[in-house]
Amino acid sequence: METSEKVSVNMNIATLSQIDLLVDKGYYSNRSDFINQSVRQALNEKKTIIEETSKQQNDLDFRWFIGVMSLEKEELMKANEKQIKIKIKGYGLLGIDSELDDLVIENVDSIAVKGKVICSDRIKKHFMLR
Repeated sequence: METSEKVSVNMNIATLSQIDLLVDKGYYSNRSDFINQSVRQALNEKKTIIEETSKQQNDLDFRWFIGVMSLEKEELMKANEKQIKIKIKGYGLLGIDSELDDLVIENVDSIAVKGKVICSDRIKKHFMLR
């Protein structure tokens, strides 16, 4: 399962030339290295906001995630026993095994992911996912 994604960024020439200088001086191995380290630093500066949002309560009928999540059979069976439908919302990558399609359709109310969902065409069609 691919867990990285290519992102295009437009920069003005002055900014890019400063990055290139730092790469040439050996501070970074290449432009991507500089951009990745800068993004990690910016995310670290906003860590409190991310952690506070991540602490949202996940109860039996609501699953919130950031990063990578895999929908598991046990969770779907538990929802089935309690006769509730799970709402899934998150940022990142959601993986759903095609062997779980029937359980997912029966026990999941909605799926909203800003990122990528890896699942069968049947699940994509049912939940109108791209």
